[in-house]
Amino acid sequence: MKILSFLLSLLFFWRKKKSVVPVVRLSGVISSAPSLRRGLSLESIEPQLKKAFSVRSAKAVALIINSPGGSPVQSALIGQRIRDLAGKADVPVLAFCEDVAASGGYWIAASADKIYANGASVIGSIGVVSAGFGFDRAIEKIGVDRRVYTAGRNKMILDPFQPQRDEEVERLKALQVDIHQQFIDHVLDRRGARLQEPHDDLFSGAFWTGQRAVDLGLIDGLGECRQVLRDRFGEDINFMFIEPKRKFLAGLGGLPGSLAGGIVDEAAEIATEKAMLSRFGL
Repeated sequence: MKILSFLLSLLFFWRKKKSVVPVVRLSGVISSAPSLRRGLSLESIEPQLKKAFSVRSAKAVALIINSPGGSPVQSALIGQRIRDLAGKADVPVLAFCEDVAASGGYWIAASADKIYANGASVIGSIGVVSAGFGFDRAIEKIGVDRRVYTAGRNKMILDPFQPQRDEEVERLKALQVDIHQQFIDHVLDRRGARLQEPHDDLFSGAFWTGQRAVDLGLIDGLGECRQVLRDRFGEDINFMFIEPKRKFLAGLGGLPGSLAGGIVDEAAEIATEKAMLSRFGL
């Protein structure tokens, strides 16, 4: 019987299927309304995630992450969707951080079962930030009046053309504390037992290299996507890269008449992304 089984295995060796790992790239600033070319939102990445987790022969799903963060809501929605799909498909999720997985980028990475990075990757920034400008003295100097009429005393909170008020700043900080705690709870839920340093430092908004992040328990190891997967599943692993669908004139407004507007929007998004990356020395 054993000889027959061996002969049959030789006869049908070409029918053996290779192990498959779908790979999804998550790159850019996380925003509720990214362009067709840049940025991440649940809506923009949903088709790739669904396709990746629907591959029946998949040994795992790999996420290649390169994001400085952005919208906490979209970060949470993407992270939760990853967990829901992983639970339904019953496959492990492995995250591979490239240049940066910070703030919302790390929120998404923490949704994976294992996180890997390069030794020089930027990891962490578990915090919340809001930034803006104040123009009240500028418009006063040039003689411009700001005229806004509201029903509700808080409708113009933190208006950049009015003097900053302490009570408005306190309200914003309370909002930030609430969102920060949600971020902390997510990281503790996903990686609590693996975190090594006092939590006050880990959750201060600081960030570290991938090398240091291993020691802190923020990631599980150093390594490049293909090599880690080959080490884990064998040299004959088949990588299935799930790419987003490309649309005609994507990012340029769809019609020639919208070309200028599309170029302006693209330039603005590039500037925003570079400003966020500059916070991490990138």
